[in-house]
Amino acid sequence: MDKISKDLDEKKSGWPKDRLTRFEVARVIGARALQISLGAPILIKTEKNDFDPINIAESEFKEIKIPMTIKRPMPDNSTETIDIKKSIKNWLEEKNGEIC
Repeated sequence: MDKISKDLDEKKSGWPKDRLTRFEVARVIGARALQISLGAPILIKTEKNDFDPINIAESEFKEIKIPMTIKRPMPDNSTETIDIKKSIKNWLEEKNGEIC
């Protein structure tokens, strides 16, 4: 995709496809924590005494191991599929590795 097409695409959506909002980050971590608490496999190595699903989900986020797809609803009733691995990487770079 050339630069002009990318700029037009971002103007149409209002938010870049390779960026997450703070609300999307909270939703992703919360949804992953729920999956873990309901018995989903953990995708990272954890300490034997770490059973907190939120801490595990945050660690998976920091290691870019979240197995999800984000579909962002748009004002024209279409959806935009977000590349979550690239978006998380950009989020962590902007926030110096922190989630908050």
